[in-house]
Amino acid sequence: MEVRTSSQLIKSNDQALQNHATSSLTGKTRGIKSVLPFLGPAFIAAVAYIDPGNYATNIAAGSKYGYSLLWVILVSNLMAVLIQTMSAKLGIATGKNLPEICRDQFSKKATILLWIQAELVVMATDLAEFIGAALGLYLIFKIPMILAALIAAIGSFAILELQRRGVRPLEAIITGMIFIVVIAFGVQVFYAKPEVSPIIAGFFIPKFQGVDSVLLSAGMLGATVMPHAIYLHSALTQKRIVGTNDIERKRIFKFELVDVIIAMIIAGGINASMVIVASALFHNAGINVEELDVAYQQFNHLLGSSAAILFGVGLLFAGLSSSSVGTMSGDVIMQGYLKRRIPLYLRRFITMIPPLAIILLGINPTKALVVSQVILSFGIAFALVPLIMFTSDPKIMKSLVNKTITTATAWVIASLIITLNIFLLVQTFFR
Repeated sequence: MEVRTSSQLIKSNDQALQNHATSSLTGKTRGIKSVLPFLGPAFIAAVAYIDPGNYATNIAAGSKYGYSLLWVILVSNLMAVLIQTMSAKLGIATGKNLPEICRDQFSKKATILLWIQAELVVMATDLAEFIGAALGLYLIFKIPMILAALIAAIGSFAILELQRRGVRPLEAIITGMIFIVVIAFGVQVFYAKPEVSPIIAGFFIPKFQGVDSVLLSAGMLGATVMPHAIYLHSALTQKRIVGTNDIERKRIFKFELVDVIIAMIIAGGINASMVIVASALFHNAGINVEELDVAYQQFNHLLGSSAAILFGVGLLFAGLSSSSVGTMSGDVIMQGYLKRRIPLYLRRFITMIPPLAIILLGINPTKALVVSQVILSFGIAFALVPLIMFTSDPKIMKSLVNKTITTATAWVIASLIITLNIFLLVQTFFR
């Protein structure tokens, strides 16, 4: 049995998909149907924005500060739209992914250093995803964490096996998992019955409540804007639907922009609902929840077992879906920077070792999730700065080069993210 790497999967051209895309590009298919062949890449990348690390930071933010940090979710999501749009555009314009272009443009030494930090980012990502899935199983079925971890491992291998069936089945299963998370938190928001006016104020009146709220906001940013999603998105679009000329590439980009906006709205809605539910239930009751198992118990206490199970189900599916995305990202990173690959199953096995060790050692899972977000926050700049540099270069991007306002906005975002990351690292390790 041939096991295809994720890079081979990403670059494979499904003929039916190509035919539908051609009809859209030539104008034969119009309306909603014209967009359908281009939907999918952003949904896979969006999984990174709702991984279990988001659960830890968003629940903590809502329980401690109420609705006041909802604006961080809004700002992070707007940033994510621009960042993922540029990543998708890079793949469409060049036929290469971000790590490949880094390898072409930078020295060998710089490329190796970038690869090392990117692999650390993927390890931190996988830590959050795997522990989150195991914790979801543990909470729902009351089984030992190590057994839950082994079952989660089987589940993640099963998703990897689905990749052999092609691009569309993978996109369909991951999209389905996203909507399970949407349903889980949609029902919880209904149960929680939050007040509307504080939610609106939280979204549109930015404020902090002391140094700890700034630190938590930086963690929320690190949990939302994910570096491995930046690498992966460019790979998801580089060979999926190939434009033969500038006009076609521009049309592909317009369709992919719709894909990004829809996916990011869904991801942002999920993150916001986490904060809203925690605010309505925990903050209003004076309960500070910093651990996911405590959140589960409080859901059970305040809303009943159904709400608690929904929380666990959302955590489980977020972990399982994002674990496959993390593995794909790792494969893209190694292939792009080093022109090397290892089998996906071997990569999946290797990246499971650290979270399994944490579970066996009895380390608090939620604390491990929070530490992983710090590492992810640190890695954003190393993906974002090259992305802005390349998408602003007309020699690389040609007709799809960034507009001046896009580049200026992107550099402002990068500066803000890097500043917050430095603050986060200083406060985490030196206070």
